[in-house]
Amino acid sequence: MRVLGFGDNIVDRFVDRGIDYPGGNSVNVAVYARRLGVEAAYLGVFGDDDLGRFLAGSIAAEGVATGRCVVRAGESGVSTLRVDDGERVFLGWNGGGVTVREPLALDDGLLGYVSSFDLVHSSVYSGSEGELPKLAGLGPLVSFDLSSEETYRTPAYLDRVCPHADLVLLSCAHLDEEATREVLADLVRRGAGLALGTRGVHGAVATDGRVTVTAPARLVEDPARLVDTMGCGDAFLAGFAVSLLRGGWSAGRPPGAEQLGRALRDGAQSAYEQCFVEGAFRHGRPATPGHG
Repeated sequence: MRVLGFGDNIVDRFVDRGIDYPGGNSVNVAVYARRLGVEAAYLGVFGDDDLGRFLAGSIAAEGVATGRCVVRAGESGVSTLRVDDGERVFLGWNGGGVTVREPLALDDGLLGYVSSFDLVHSSVYSGSEGELPKLAGLGPLVSFDLSSEETYRTPAYLDRVCPHADLVLLSCAHLDEEATREVLADLVRRGAGLALGTRGVHGAVATDGRVTVTAPARLVEDPARLVDTMGCGDAFLAGFAVSLLRGGWSAGRPPGAEQLGRALRDGAQSAYEQCFVEGAFRHGRPATPGHG
Protein backbone atom coordinates (compact mmCIF):
# COMPACT_ATOMS: atom_id res chain seq x y z
CA MET A 1 0.00 0.00 0.00
CA ARG A 2 1.11 3.54 -0.74
CA VAL A 3 -0.16 6.77 0.84
CA LEU A 4 0.55 10.26 -0.49
CA GLY A 5 0.23 13.49 1.47
CA PHE A 6 -0.51 16.27 -1.03
CA GLY A 7 -0.43 19.92 -0.03
CA ASP A 8 0.54 21.71 3.16
CA ASN A 9 3.71 21.71 5.20
CA ILE A 10 4.40 24.11 8.06
CA VAL A 11 6.66 24.76 11.03
CA ASP A 12 4.86 24.48 14.37
CA ARG A 13 6.55 26.96 16.71
CA PHE A 14 5.89 26.26 20.38
CA VAL A 15 6.48 29.64 21.97
CA ASP A 16 6.40 28.24 25.50
CA ARG A 17 9.16 25.76 24.68
CA GLY A 18 11.09 27.93 22.25
CA ILE A 19 11.15 24.98 19.82
CA ASP A 20 10.23 24.59 16.15
CA TYR A 21 8.76 21.28 14.99
CA PRO A 22 8.01 20.11 11.44
CA GLY A 23 4.36 19.55 10.63
CA GLY A 24 1.39 20.21 8.37
CA ASN A 25 -1.75 18.14 7.97
CA SER A 26 -0.72 16.51 4.68
CA VAL A 27 2.80 15.90 5.94
CA ASN A 28 1.62 14.42 9.22
CA VAL A 29 -0.73 11.91 7.62
CA ALA A 30 2.06 10.69 5.34
CA VAL A 31 4.50 10.38 8.27
CA TYR A 32 1.97 8.55 10.44
CA ALA A 33 1.08 6.16 7.61
CA ARG A 34 4.79 5.41 7.23
CA ARG A 35 5.07 4.70 10.95
CA LEU A 36 2.18 2.27 10.55
CA GLY A 37 4.24 0.32 8.04
CA VAL A 38 2.89 1.78 4.81
CA GLU A 39 5.02 3.20 2.01
CA ALA A 40 4.44 6.94 2.01
CA ALA A 41 5.39 10.11 0.16
CA TYR A 42 4.77 13.83 0.42
CA LEU A 43 4.08 16.10 -2.55
CA GLY A 44 4.04 19.86 -2.12
CA VAL A 45 5.98 23.13 -2.18
CA PHE A 46 8.85 24.00 0.14
CA GLY A 47 10.09 27.53 0.72
CA ASP A 48 13.71 28.18 -0.20
CA ASP A 49 14.53 29.45 3.30
CA ASP A 50 16.20 27.69 6.20
CA LEU A 51 12.84 26.55 7.57
CA GLY A 52 11.99 24.94 4.24
CA ARG A 53 15.21 22.96 4.35
CA PHE A 54 14.45 22.00 7.95
CA LEU A 55 11.01 20.74 6.93
CA ALA A 56 12.26 18.78 3.92
CA GLY A 57 15.03 17.15 5.90
CA SER A 58 12.78 16.18 8.80
CA ILE A 59 10.18 14.59 6.51
CA ALA A 60 12.80 12.63 4.59
CA ALA A 61 14.31 11.44 7.88
CA GLU A 62 10.99 9.72 8.60
CA GLY A 63 11.33 7.59 5.47
CA VAL A 64 8.72 9.60 3.56
CA ALA A 65 9.68 10.24 -0.07
CA THR A 66 9.88 13.91 -1.10
CA GLY A 67 11.59 13.61 -4.46
CA ARG A 68 8.72 15.10 -6.48
CA CYS A 69 8.34 18.19 -4.31
CA VAL A 70 9.11 21.69 -5.62
CA VAL A 71 11.15 24.45 -3.95
CA ARG A 72 9.93 27.99 -4.60
CA ALA A 73 11.41 31.35 -3.64
CA GLY A 74 9.65 32.56 -0.53
CA GLU A 75 9.13 32.00 3.17
CA SER A 76 7.91 28.81 4.78
CA GLY A 77 4.67 28.64 6.71
CA VAL A 78 4.88 29.05 10.48
CA SER A 79 2.15 28.54 13.06
CA THR A 80 2.64 29.67 16.66
CA LEU A 81 1.15 27.85 19.61
CA ARG A 82 1.59 26.89 23.21
CA VAL A 83 0.56 23.95 25.38
CA ASP A 84 -1.85 24.39 28.29
CA ASP A 85 -2.24 21.27 30.44
CA GLY A 86 -1.26 19.09 27.49
CA GLU A 87 -3.68 20.74 25.07
CA ARG A 88 -2.30 22.68 22.12
CA VAL A 89 -3.51 26.26 21.80
CA PHE A 90 -3.01 27.91 18.41
CA LEU A 91 -1.99 31.55 18.59
CA GLY A 92 -1.78 32.40 14.88
CA TRP A 93 0.11 31.75 11.65
CA ASN A 94 1.72 33.61 8.78
CA GLY A 95 -0.77 32.38 6.18
CA GLY A 96 1.20 29.31 5.20
CA GLY A 97 3.93 31.07 3.23
CA VAL A 98 4.81 30.16 -0.33
CA THR A 99 3.43 26.64 0.18
CA VAL A 100 -0.12 28.01 0.25
CA ARG A 101 0.43 31.14 -1.85
CA GLU A 102 1.82 29.19 -4.81
CA PRO A 103 0.53 25.61 -4.40
CA LEU A 104 1.49 22.79 -6.67
CA ALA A 105 -0.63 22.20 -9.78
CA LEU A 106 -0.94 18.60 -10.97
CA ASP A 107 0.28 18.37 -14.55
CA ASP A 108 0.25 15.16 -16.60
CA GLY A 109 3.61 14.05 -15.21
CA LEU A 110 2.57 14.52 -11.60
CA LEU A 111 -0.81 12.91 -12.23
CA GLY A 112 1.01 9.83 -13.48
CA TYR A 113 3.01 9.81 -10.26
CA VAL A 114 -0.07 10.32 -8.09
CA SER A 115 -1.87 7.46 -9.84
CA SER A 116 0.63 5.00 -8.33
CA PHE A 117 -0.75 5.54 -4.82
CA ASP A 118 -3.65 3.86 -3.07
CA LEU A 119 -4.68 6.96 -1.11
CA VAL A 120 -4.06 10.67 -1.63
CA HIS A 121 -4.66 12.94 1.35
CA SER A 122 -5.04 16.71 1.40
CA SER A 123 -6.58 19.41 3.57
CA VAL A 124 -8.16 22.84 3.80
CA TYR A 125 -4.70 24.32 4.43
CA SER A 126 -3.26 23.12 1.12
CA GLY A 127 -4.92 25.27 -1.52
CA SER A 128 -5.62 22.02 -3.35
CA GLU A 129 -9.39 22.31 -3.85
CA GLY A 130 -9.02 23.10 -7.56
CA GLU A 131 -6.83 20.04 -8.09
CA LEU A 132 -9.29 17.53 -6.62
CA PRO A 133 -11.36 17.07 -9.82
CA LYS A 134 -8.17 15.97 -11.61
CA LEU A 135 -7.98 12.95 -9.30
CA ALA A 136 -11.40 11.62 -10.32
CA GLY A 137 -11.06 8.24 -11.98
CA LEU A 138 -7.29 8.30 -11.61
CA GLY A 139 -7.25 5.28 -9.31
CA PRO A 140 -6.32 6.40 -5.79
CA LEU A 141 -8.86 7.03 -3.10
CA VAL A 142 -8.95 10.64 -1.91
CA SER A 143 -9.21 11.78 1.72
CA PHE A 144 -9.60 15.40 2.79
CA ASP A 145 -9.42 17.05 6.21
CA LEU A 146 -12.06 19.75 6.68
CA SER A 147 -10.61 20.78 10.05
CA SER A 148 -12.77 22.73 12.51
CA GLU A 149 -13.06 26.31 11.28
CA GLU A 150 -16.45 27.59 10.18
CA THR A 151 -14.78 29.06 7.09
CA TYR A 152 -14.63 25.54 5.70
CA ARG A 153 -18.18 24.55 6.68
CA THR A 154 -20.09 26.74 4.21
CA PRO A 155 -22.25 24.96 1.60
CA ALA A 156 -20.24 26.54 -1.21
CA TYR A 157 -16.94 25.21 0.17
CA LEU A 158 -18.28 21.76 0.97
CA ASP A 159 -19.72 21.44 -2.53
CA ARG A 160 -16.24 22.10 -3.95
CA VAL A 161 -14.71 19.27 -1.94
CA CYS A 162 -17.20 16.54 -1.07
CA PRO A 163 -18.01 15.28 -4.58
CA HIS A 164 -14.30 14.59 -5.10
CA ALA A 165 -13.51 12.91 -1.76
CA ASP A 166 -13.87 9.26 -0.79
CA LEU A 167 -13.31 10.22 2.87
CA VAL A 168 -13.72 13.55 4.63
CA LEU A 169 -12.69 14.20 8.21
CA LEU A 170 -13.79 17.04 10.43
CA SER A 171 -13.43 17.94 14.07
CA CYS A 172 -16.75 17.79 15.91
CA ALA A 173 -15.47 18.23 19.46
CA HIS A 174 -17.94 21.08 20.00
CA LEU A 175 -20.97 18.99 18.94
CA ASP A 176 -22.94 16.27 20.68
CA GLU A 177 -23.36 12.90 18.95
CA GLU A 178 -26.72 13.70 17.37
CA ALA A 179 -25.45 16.96 15.87
CA THR A 180 -22.30 15.17 14.66
CA ARG A 181 -24.39 12.56 12.88
CA GLU A 182 -26.40 15.30 11.17
CA VAL A 183 -23.28 17.10 9.95
CA LEU A 184 -21.72 13.87 8.65
CA ALA A 185 -24.94 12.88 6.86
CA ASP A 186 -24.93 16.26 5.11
CA LEU A 187 -21.36 15.70 3.89
CA VAL A 188 -22.35 12.34 2.41
CA ARG A 189 -25.39 13.89 0.72
CA ARG A 190 -23.03 16.41 -0.85
CA GLY A 191 -21.02 13.60 -2.40
CA ALA A 192 -18.43 12.34 0.11
CA GLY A 193 -18.03 8.57 0.13
CA LEU A 194 -17.35 8.39 3.85
CA ALA A 195 -17.55 11.06 6.55
CA LEU A 196 -15.60 10.80 9.81
CA GLY A 197 -16.18 13.08 12.79
CA THR A 198 -13.78 13.10 15.74
CA ARG A 199 -15.13 14.32 19.09
CA GLY A 200 -12.01 14.30 21.27
CA VAL A 201 -12.52 12.42 24.53
CA HIS A 202 -16.07 11.56 23.43
CA GLY A 203 -14.93 9.27 20.61
CA ALA A 204 -15.68 9.32 16.90
CA VAL A 205 -18.46 8.67 14.39
CA ALA A 206 -18.19 7.41 10.81
CA THR A 207 -20.90 7.02 8.18
CA ASP A 208 -21.35 6.31 4.49
CA GLY A 209 -25.01 7.31 4.53
CA ARG A 210 -26.17 3.71 4.92
CA VAL A 211 -24.11 2.50 7.87
CA THR A 212 -23.19 4.65 10.87
CA VAL A 213 -20.69 3.43 13.46
CA THR A 214 -19.43 5.00 16.68
CA ALA A 215 -16.47 4.16 18.90
CA PRO A 216 -15.07 5.57 22.15
CA ALA A 217 -11.77 7.40 22.45
CA ARG A 218 -8.83 5.76 24.17
CA LEU A 219 -8.12 8.06 27.09
CA VAL A 220 -4.78 8.88 28.68
CA GLU A 221 -5.24 7.57 32.21
CA ASP A 222 -2.25 9.41 33.68
CA PRO A 223 -2.38 13.09 32.61
CA ALA A 224 1.23 13.52 33.77
CA ARG A 225 2.33 11.33 30.85
CA LEU A 226 0.59 13.51 28.26
CA VAL A 227 3.16 15.44 26.20
CA ASP A 228 0.82 17.40 23.92
CA THR A 229 -2.10 16.77 21.55
CA MET A 230 -0.40 18.11 18.42
CA GLY A 231 -1.17 15.80 15.49
CA CYS A 232 -3.70 13.63 17.30
CA GLY A 233 -6.44 14.26 14.74
CA ASP A 234 -4.04 13.52 11.88
CA ALA A 235 -2.89 10.36 13.64
CA PHE A 236 -6.53 9.29 14.03
CA LEU A 237 -7.13 9.76 10.31
CA ALA A 238 -3.97 7.88 9.34
CA GLY A 239 -4.84 4.96 11.64
CA PHE A 240 -8.43 4.91 10.37
CA ALA A 241 -7.53 5.09 6.68
CA VAL A 242 -4.67 2.57 6.83
CA SER A 243 -6.94 0.14 8.68
CA LEU A 244 -9.57 0.47 5.94
CA LEU A 245 -6.98 0.00 3.19
CA ARG A 246 -5.68 -3.14 4.86
CA GLY A 247 -9.27 -4.38 5.03
CA GLY A 248 -9.66 -4.04 1.27
CA TRP A 249 -11.20 -0.57 0.94
CA SER A 250 -11.07 0.64 -2.64
CA ALA A 251 -13.07 2.81 -5.03
CA GLY A 252 -15.31 -0.12 -5.92
CA ARG A 253 -15.37 -1.76 -2.51
CA PRO A 254 -16.78 0.37 0.34
CA PRO A 255 -16.13 -0.82 3.89
CA GLY A 256 -18.85 -2.52 5.92
CA ALA A 257 -19.87 -1.88 9.50
CA GLU A 258 -17.32 -4.31 10.94
CA GLN A 259 -14.48 -2.71 8.96
CA LEU A 260 -15.57 0.77 10.01
CA GLY A 261 -15.70 -0.25 13.66
CA ARG A 262 -12.23 -1.75 13.51
CA ALA A 263 -10.90 1.33 11.70
CA LEU A 264 -12.35 3.63 14.38
CA ARG A 265 -10.62 1.60 17.07
CA ASP A 266 -7.35 1.65 15.14
CA GLY A 267 -7.67 5.40 14.67
CA ALA A 268 -8.28 5.87 18.39
CA GLN A 269 -5.16 3.83 19.17
CA SER A 270 -3.04 5.93 16.82
CA ALA A 271 -4.36 9.15 18.36
CA TYR A 272 -3.65 7.78 21.84
CA GLU A 273 -0.04 6.97 20.97
CA GLN A 274 0.41 10.42 19.46
CA CYS A 275 -0.33 11.98 22.87
CA PHE A 276 3.16 10.94 23.99
CA VAL A 277 5.04 12.50 21.06
CA GLU A 278 6.59 15.98 21.10
CA GLY A 279 5.11 18.12 18.35
CA ALA A 280 3.70 16.35 15.33
CA PHE A 281 6.59 13.87 14.92
CA ARG A 282 9.50 15.16 16.99
CA HIS A 283 12.59 16.54 15.15
CA GLY A 284 12.34 19.72 17.24
CA ARG A 285 15.06 22.34 17.16
CA PRO A 286 15.48 25.72 18.90
CA ALA A 287 13.28 28.37 17.33
CA THR A 288 15.29 30.91 15.35
CA PRO A 289 14.31 34.51 16.10
CA GLY A 290 13.30 36.42 12.99
CA HIS A 291 12.46 33.30 10.98
CA GLY A 292 8.75 33.06 10.21
